[in-house]
Amino acid sequence: MNRRNFFKWQMLATAGLALKPLQGLALNAPPRAAGPLVVSTWNFGLRSNEVAWKVLQAGGRALDAVEQGVRLCEDDPNERSVGYGGRPDRDGRVTLDACIMDEMANIGAVACLEHVKNPISVARAVMEKTPHVMLVGAGALQFALAQGFQKENLLVPDSEREWKEWLKTSQYRPIVNIENHDTIGMIALDARGDLSGACTTSGMAYKMHGRVGDSPIIGAGLFVDNEVGAATATGHGEEVIRIAGCHLVVELMRQGRTAEEACKEAVLRVVAAQKRRNKSLTEIQIGFIAIRKDGTYGSYCLQKGFNYAVYNHEGNRLNEPDYYLK
Repeated sequence: MNRRNFFKWQMLATAGLALKPLQGLALNAPPRAAGPLVVSTWNFGLRSNEVAWKVLQAGGRALDAVEQGVRLCEDDPNERSVGYGGRPDRDGRVTLDACIMDEMANIGAVACLEHVKNPISVARAVMEKTPHVMLVGAGALQFALAQGFQKENLLVPDSEREWKEWLKTSQYRPIVNIENHDTIGMIALDARGDLSGACTTSGMAYKMHGRVGDSPIIGAGLFVDNEVGAATATGHGEEVIRIAGCHLVVELMRQGRTAEEACKEAVLRVVAAQKRRNKSLTEIQIGFIAIRKDGTYGSYCLQKGFNYAVYNHEGNRLNEPDYYLK
C-alpha cells in the first residue's frame, strides 16, 4: 500500500466510525445491562408490572409482557381512566384508544373503540391480522367482534353517576394529576434484549365524542426502536402529539442522551410550544418514561405529581421523576 492509498483508507475508516452512532446508541453509551426490565406509568403500573414480570421471568417476549401487563388495568372497573370502567365522553359513551409496538417495528392501534374492554389486544390483532396499522370507531368494533372479542357495556355505575352529575354544569376542565385523563403506558426489555411497548386509555373524561389523544398514535404516545430504546407518554395528549413526543425521546437517545435527559428535552419542547401559543403550563401535565437499549431507564415530567413504576432484578417500586415547574 503506497502512502496516498494509506491516507485514503484511513479517511474512509474514520468516516465510517463517525457514522456508527446513527445506527444505534452513541459510542459513549454504557454496556447493555441484562434484562428483563419493565417500566410503566402511574401507581397502577405496580400491579401491571407484576403481571408483565412473570412473562419476562419465564423467558417470554417483551411484546407479550406489555400486552398482558396493561390488560390488568383494562379489566379493572376501579381504574377509571383505562378500559372497563373508564369515564365516558360528554355523550355518556366510553371510547377507548390503544396502540402496541414490537421489536421489529410491527405496530397496531385502535381509536374511539366502544364496547370492548381490552383495546390493547384488539390493537395487537390489527397488527398481526390485517394489512393496516390503525382501525377506528365502528370499523374497529366490527373487526374486534369478528375476531371473537365480546361486546359489553363499559359504563360502570360509578362512571355513569359521575357523568350525570357532570351534566348539571357540563363544564369541561381536566384537572392536573387527577385520574380523569390518564393512561397506562408500559415499555419492557426482555432477556433477549428486545424491546416492546403498549399504551391504553379511555382518554379525557367528558371529551367531545370522537376525540383521540396521543395514546393510540405511534410516535406520539408510544415509540420503540429496537436498536435504540423505547418511550411512552401520559398526560394531556394534544401537547404530546404536537411535538411527536415519544419518537423525539427515542431519537434523542439515539444521539446519546440518557433516558432522563431525552425525556426532559421532550418536556422542554412542550414548554416552548405552550409559550409560543401563550398557553398556561400549570393547567396541563405531561410525563415521559423511557428505556435505552443498554437497560438504563429514566423519566421526566412537567410538574410534580406524576410517578412511574419500575420492575427489574432489584424488585418492583414506584419512582417520582424530576420535573420542570418548581
